[in-house]
Amino acid sequence: MVRRKRKTYKYFKEYKFSNVFAMIRNNRRKPKTTEELFTGKTVVITGATSGIGKLVAKEYASKGANLICVNRNEEKSLDLKKEIEADFNVKCDYFIADLSSMEDTHNVADLLAGLNTNLDVIIHNAGVFLTKRELTADGIEKVFMVHYLSSFIINYKLKEKLIAQDKARIILVNSEGHRFAAWGLRLDDLNWEKRRYTGLKSYGSAKLAQLLSMLVFHKHFENTGVTIIAMHPGAVKSETGKENGRFYKWYKKNVIDRTLKPASISSDALYYLGVKDEIEEYGGKFFNLTKLEEPTPPALDFEVAEELWDITLKMAKLVKDE
Repeated sequence: MVRRKRKTYKYFKEYKFSNVFAMIRNNRRKPKTTEELFTGKTVVITGATSGIGKLVAKEYASKGANLICVNRNEEKSLDLKKEIEADFNVKCDYFIADLSSMEDTHNVADLLAGLNTNLDVIIHNAGVFLTKRELTADGIEKVFMVHYLSSFIINYKLKEKLIAQDKARIILVNSEGHRFAAWGLRLDDLNWEKRRYTGLKSYGSAKLAQLLSMLVFHKHFENTGVTIIAMHPGAVKSETGKENGRFYKWYKKNVIDRTLKPASISSDALYYLGVKDEIEEYGGKFFNLTKLEEPTPPALDFEVAEELWDITLKMAKLVKDE
């Protein structure tokens, strides 16, 4: 408890109003775009059958990239495959995996790691927003599993493959919502057993955990040609939250969505961040769309990031590197 109070005080001193104002300005800006082709490259996208994921898939396919989509639904995946291949004359393969399942996540990570083709860009887009605490079959809080643990497991199991390629890019579709975890992670309560659960706080904690893991992954990837970055996809319409009750669905449709921008700005940004060579200089960094931005002080705490790394390896049943 003493340590947590000390860290909270430290974060309080590190917050800057200028960063908040920068976030507000950046939220109003349009992303950079590019017409640069990505012909023959392979792009992995999680959660590609709807919303931002589907638009991103089409964006990359329209520029000549082949796709490997990781989705939950077989029928929607097959429909997407047919549509992409007919419209853009590229390959669109898919793996079926529920990323709230530890077993499915490990299996799909192993399948990706075993492929003979290079994986040029990996976009972790799958997500969920819940207003009530829900546990997975493995006993893990679902938002934490889908947003954080699943992307961690896939990245961890792909490390050797990506490094052997000499060049690759990982994009974490993160969020300004990491700011909801303003005073950092509760490493002693990642599963929300000791605190009152709220949708915003659980979402913010999962996104903060993702940013912290990025710091350690970036250290592992330094000087290897593998770049890992995170981005806020903009305040855009999406299908997140559809698992919640009637009131939330009504509120989202009639209140929240009316203030949001079209999701096409997210796909434009994700394409730019995936293909532009200049992004290689910004490993371990956070973008608001395509604008470089400083996240909250807790998201820059490398000491906590390393603690979380070790905890995550145990939670995810992964073998620690020598």
